[in-house]
Amino acid sequence: MNILVCIKQVPDTTEVKLDPKTGTLIRDGIPSIINPDDKAGIEEAISIKEQTGATITVLTMGPPQAKNALKEALAMGADRAILLTDRAFAGADTLATSKTIAGAIKNIEHDLIIAGRQAIDGDTAQVGPQIANHLGIPSITYVEKMKVEGDTITVNRAFEDGYQVIKAKMPVLVTTLKEMNSPRYMKISRIYDCMSEDKIETWGLKDIEVNLEEIGLKGSPTKVKKSFTKGVKAKGTLHDVGEKEAALLMINSLKEKFIIAEAKA
Repeated sequence: MNILVCIKQVPDTTEVKLDPKTGTLIRDGIPSIINPDDKAGIEEAISIKEQTGATITVLTMGPPQAKNALKEALAMGADRAILLTDRAFAGADTLATSKTIAGAIKNIEHDLIIAGRQAIDGDTAQVGPQIANHLGIPSITYVEKMKVEGDTITVNRAFEDGYQVIKAKMPVLVTTLKEMNSPRYMKISRIYDCMSEDKIETWGLKDIEVNLEEIGLKGSPTKVKKSFTKGVKAKGTLHDVGEKEAALLMINSLKEKFIIAEAKA
């Protein structure tokens, strides 16, 4: 069984700052991490490997420094790591990104593809399902639990008020939630092994199956016009009242904002 895990290196959001003039992220000096949903996917792949003897390939698209995320995945227990990096990939939106990654996956043996639900620096939740669409395979999103039996996968798909249990034949792509598990620490022996030798495969445009017109900035139908931090709200009004009076104040405030038409205390 071959498992492919798609990951992304993202800025640590507790440290993110925006340039007030350009509205873009200031990345200099900001630590990077493996996207939390993706890291849960790595852990799940390793758990399946321990049960079935599967082989794990980890794939990411990004600048050369994204190798650090791949090394961490190898140190956790992945078997192979591939970095997609090329100037032709720069400026890609989610559609162009997914076409690039799918173009690489076509050259990698896979039965199960795992991707994080969404990246904390974009929050679109689009890339995983788009990859599946390009590959012509089914996708299951918001997975919080999974079990592999032969060529079948059974998952719990999380909703606010419960779960949807789905069975699917592989190949299939699933997107994972960070809540599904607690990722393990890297093994000391594997850390040394990953750092002492360059085990990262680097792929560029010539190594994948894509149309040059459909990737990078040129192939991106959407572009970010501006990014900005949420403005500070005006100071609120403090009321020292009882429960009934507090309820009436909230109801009246909602009516004033036309959020509700009428209500009774």
